[in-house]
Amino acid sequence: MTTQIPATTKQWTVSPTDGSKGFDVLKLSEVPVTPPGDSQVLVKIEAASLNYRDLLITRGTYPWLTTPNVVPGSDGAGTVLAVGKHVTRFRPGDKVLTLFNQAHIGGPVSAAYLSTGLGGALHGTLRGVGAFNEHGLVHMPAGLSAVEAAALPCAALTAWNALEGVRGGQWVLTQGTGGVSVAALQFAKAAGARVIATTGSKGKEEALRRLGADHVLNYNEVTDWGAKAKAITGGAGVDHVVEVAGPASMRQSIDAVRVGGVVSIIGFVGGAEGEKEPSFLETLTKMFTARGVAIGSRLQLEDMCRAIEANPDRLRPVVDDKVFGLEQLKEAYEYLQSGKHFGKVCIKMD
Repeated sequence: MTTQIPATTKQWTVSPTDGSKGFDVLKLSEVPVTPPGDSQVLVKIEAASLNYRDLLITRGTYPWLTTPNVVPGSDGAGTVLAVGKHVTRFRPGDKVLTLFNQAHIGGPVSAAYLSTGLGGALHGTLRGVGAFNEHGLVHMPAGLSAVEAAALPCAALTAWNALEGVRGGQWVLTQGTGGVSVAALQFAKAAGARVIATTGSKGKEEALRRLGADHVLNYNEVTDWGAKAKAITGGAGVDHVVEVAGPASMRQSIDAVRVGGVVSIIGFVGGAEGEKEPSFLETLTKMFTARGVAIGSRLQLEDMCRAIEANPDRLRPVVDDKVFGLEQLKEAYEYLQSGKHFGKVCIKMD
């Protein structure tokens, strides 16, 4: 299959050292498209999605490796334009997804893998065309649009990783309506678990119920929602907590989790100040596990994609109604920062 390779492509970069403030650190330019290297795959990126870490990178507060003038964005979906001479996993015309940590093929995460994150350490997906190592891509699930598929590499895989091993009948607590939490709700229900979801928006409560949440707690109305969640379980506590807000909500997560349960720490969208939990004694007496979850491996992404392909109606990625164009990237960042979205904030390339 022969596909024409464009001579140039538009791309965004993050230039935090030039004195700009806010999202003005994002710079749009047009650059030449170069052929893929021997082990690379050249991809026409058709859609991308944003994550909270993208906001942190523009602020210079992302705690992992970043490269000056990096092309941002970890999540992308598109079509293979060309492949290098040593590539065996893909051919032109294939539909593909990016892997967040490009070197994390399988097994436990390591410091070396964390230094290969797209949109931070390595050039990412917020461009029209990009070259990626063949091992940092997977085949897109059949039946999804590029926009839907672009919602998968970071948030959905993180939720999949966090809930790996969840069983039917268990209790799962999710927080808010961002990409990780919504995907966790979908995966938990598909596994037969019971889900308690939280939100601060009256308008989003019914949307969570439509996705299958068994109980929805509005944390602006129920300030002790951790204790309330535990009461809903009959006093035993939830088996899994998907913790996305950070120190702002960890107290409630500890109140909610059962003895011997798991709190998967995903992020800190509620801010990173005021970290005081858990106490030494409380960790001992409740014997719960608090673990950080760093996205997931390529093998896990492939497993997740197969599950979605087999259950497209139940596991179709949830994309916010407001989809942006590539040139509207700053507006998309502002929308993500506002917290008004439900599910993933996505970019559809022109």
